[in-house]
Amino acid sequence: MSDRPKVIVDPFFRSMDDIFSADEAERLRDLVEVIWGRDDPMPVEEFIAALPQALAVVSAGWRYGDVLDVASNLRAIITVSGGWPPELDYARCFARGVRVLSAAPAFAGAVAEMALALALASSRDIVVEDRVVRASQERWLSSADTLGTFLLSGKRVGFVGFGNIGLRLRALIEPFGCELCAYDPWLTDAYLRDERVEPTSLRRLLATSRVIFVLATPTAENKALVSRELLELVQPDAVLVLVSRAHVVDFEALTELVLDGRFRAAIDVFPSEPLDSGHPIRNAPGAVLSPHRAGLVQEALWEIGRHVVDDLDAIARGLPPRRLQVGEPELATRYVRTTQLVERPVEA
Repeated sequence: MSDRPKVIVDPFFRSMDDIFSADEAERLRDLVEVIWGRDDPMPVEEFIAALPQALAVVSAGWRYGDVLDVASNLRAIITVSGGWPPELDYARCFARGVRVLSAAPAFAGAVAEMALALALASSRDIVVEDRVVRASQERWLSSADTLGTFLLSGKRVGFVGFGNIGLRLRALIEPFGCELCAYDPWLTDAYLRDERVEPTSLRRLLATSRVIFVLATPTAENKALVSRELLELVQPDAVLVLVSRAHVVDFEALTELVLDGRFRAAIDVFPSEPLDSGHPIRNAPGAVLSPHRAGLVQEALWEIGRHVVDDLDAIARGLPPRRLQVGEPELATRYVRTTQLVERPVEA
């Protein structure tokens, strides 16, 4: 019998190959005895039977019920979805010394790059110009259709939320010489200043920023935080980039204002996904749309696996994990799941 620590690996809805490269899969199996380790969801009865001996659980959520009392050896629950499962009893985890870890940092670089790409695509009309060239309707070297575009360089840029993505995005934007500001009620002004961004109110951020990045994690307190009233403060020549969750904005108001030409938007996330085929935002000429793909890059997914194996190595040695994001008692229970997945009928 193996003397390696036992770890339940049940990543469904992700697959093993999605998150573990060949090298990391080999390193994982050299480090621990993998229980399950398949793409299909692990049967709950098998999970419960294996739980008393498990040092850690690697899963995409928590669908196993109230079973932590039998997890006598458990030291960590690692979620590879990028979020915090609302079904998990965090208070019980903290009381039993079980760390809850999220793979969110693995996505930060990919989402930050996509956010910057969306901002540039919108501010320079890249998608619009692509369409007119394909339709043979372009006007070569004419300034008539480009006077609304602008340079990112030197502009005031606002971050609504300044966590993992904000930190990575700030590093990407700094060479543009922008004036950076942020609103994040979970961070102190001193911290934000140390990170080289100006702390500001949400109202002032929206009213004064030329580019606005909505990066906030969805919580029980911030549904439609960026309300219609606040959206109406956005400058008419500004770009709003939404890459966290639609939960954070009044999406109906955002749609109406972009359709009215009040400002531009670049959007990667929607209230229901896939987006309804008749949703009016699809017809907004001032919108650049992406189907929730900001983090869907193979390097980012394999970064999950690398972080998971690194932290399992630390936990097996009795050391604190350093790669994944550690759930904090003050915050973990405030996160919510927001995106509604819509099953579409298969067309004949």
